[in-house]
Amino acid sequence: MKIIICGSMSCAREMIEFKKKLENLGHVVKIPEDAEKHLNGKITEQDKWEKLEFNVFKNYFQEIKKSDAILIINKEKNKLINYIGGNTLIEMAFAHVLDKKIFLLNPIPLLSYTNEIEAMNPIILNGDLNNI
Repeated sequence: MKIIICGSMSCAREMIEFKKKLENLGHVVKIPEDAEKHLNGKITEQDKWEKLEFNVFKNYFQEIKKSDAILIINKEKNKLINYIGGNTLIEMAFAHVLDKKIFLLNPIPLLSYTNEIEAMNPIILNGDLNNI
């Protein structure tokens, strides 16, 4: 299965780790291009502007379009358990309208948009990638 990993860049380490684990399980996996830079603390203001200039967001949505599924790395962030932020919610919605499978690493968080997440009917992995 071709899987696109999405989530907050605060989860860059997990994105890289889960990419390797999923590849070992036989999946083809894509993570955000700048995950390594985030992990190493090397994201600059210039990098942020390049995201806009080179359509990084549109390019990642094209990857979602070509995928079978997305995996959301939803871990605690800023004391919010199983956090899913705005950009990740948009990626989920995009996958949903394209009839892609949506996997959540952890249960759905309690947020102002929990109902919208539930409406996309994601598959909850309960932390176990073998459930894909």
